[in-house]
Amino acid sequence: MGMFSKSSSDDVAHEMKGDANPPTLDPQEARIVEKSREEKRFLLKLDIFLLTYGCFSQVIKYLDQTNITTAYVSGMSEDLGFVGNELNLFTTYFNVGYCIFLIPSQVFITYFRPSWWLPGLEFIWGVFTGCIAACKTAEPIYALRALIGLAESSAYPGTVTMLMAWYTPLEMAKRIGFYHSCQAVGGMLSGALQTAIQETMADAHGIRGWQWTFIINCIMTIGMALIGPFLIPDFPDKPNPRAFWLTKRDYEIARMRLDRFRRVDVKPIKPATFKRTFSSPQLYLAMYLYVGMLIAVSGIDYFQLWLKSLVNPDGSKVWGITQLNAIPMGGRAMQIVGVWIAAYCSDVFRTRWAVLLAICVVGIPSCIIMTVWNVPNSAKYYAYFILYMLQSHGPPLWAWLSDMLPTHAEQRALTLGVCITAYYAINAWSNILIFPTKQAPHYRYGWPVCLALYITSGLVIVALHIYDIKVIR
Repeated sequence: MGMFSKSSSDDVAHEMKGDANPPTLDPQEARIVEKSREEKRFLLKLDIFLLTYGCFSQVIKYLDQTNITTAYVSGMSEDLGFVGNELNLFTTYFNVGYCIFLIPSQVFITYFRPSWWLPGLEFIWGVFTGCIAACKTAEPIYALRALIGLAESSAYPGTVTMLMAWYTPLEMAKRIGFYHSCQAVGGMLSGALQTAIQETMADAHGIRGWQWTFIINCIMTIGMALIGPFLIPDFPDKPNPRAFWLTKRDYEIARMRLDRFRRVDVKPIKPATFKRTFSSPQLYLAMYLYVGMLIAVSGIDYFQLWLKSLVNPDGSKVWGITQLNAIPMGGRAMQIVGVWIAAYCSDVFRTRWAVLLAICVVGIPSCIIMTVWNVPNSAKYYAYFILYMLQSHGPPLWAWLSDMLPTHAEQRALTLGVCITAYYAINAWSNILIFPTKQAPHYRYGWPVCLALYITSGLVIVALHIYDIKVIR
């Protein structure tokens, strides 16, 4: 829950000695027993195969999601004659596709095997990513971005749903945090990849550097999709027979781990699940937090446009194309650190709400700086990099959600899908409204909105904490 009750304390577990059906432990007891070597070995397998595959897939997904901005500032806009809000619209069409299919995907993943569903959609969006390299105008890119968003909508919520199914409350935030931080790794690699392409492959075989970005991303994505069916274990109650790395005993251990914390495996989402989910106040509070705290840092998506606007006293550009792609990598590195700190503190200090509230408190000064704007550039660099670091609320929020719904796995999956869908549905139009490209680099509406979102999110966190204590517990 918001702060772990004694039900979910130290990262410990039951000593298993071959009993396939041990008695269900009260969570109070789970804190005073130890993991056996057998369970530790099983946990290591989960980390090596499930978590590692999910992380690599997430890196490539984020490459495919953000490469449009990297390509835009690396020659694409000039080559194709973009002069308006095309970059905003590329994001909008992606978001439209993403939010249309995300909830259906979360429903389908409870009926079909994730080991087929997730890699199949990954293969599809990989092909569409490669097709962007052949586009000559904005219109076909709009269509492809919508299709990519539709297929990609399965990846993040689907993988988090599986992590919730396999890991206990005492292990979950750290693993989700590690997985979530791979978005930043993907962002770093996007800049590094474009920099390397610009210096080594630009115009090779008559193909521009930004085109090579989409081609290489396509090849990487398809490669990951092909190995997915052999690494994804599906769910404990519905094991994947192609997952060569898990034994029958491993699945027995997985079930015992769920029983220990009185948790249940994912069941098919039915109409009753929708009714229970949408009648719960925690859905709307969690939705506001997820959407609000993401939009509050969305200005960093236009960091490169600000860097591109900087000029020296003689009128020359401060940063070249290589630097434009390299500098944001520092921000992505800070994002990784921020996610790990938030996730680690969430588990170690047994609190979710305090970590989320701290993120809001730290973010408010940066938004004030960007709202004022008439400050030294050094202050703006500070604000941008701190906001990169604050893209870390996802893991503690999802872990908090899991704490509040231990016996309703399908409601967790649906709530997760609704929250993420709400973000993409709102961001589909809000990014154009509050961060129009024509206003770059000074967004007069965007930063005050971000400031207001951090302040109100802090209030909602306190409200959800009170609801957790007074109602859930």
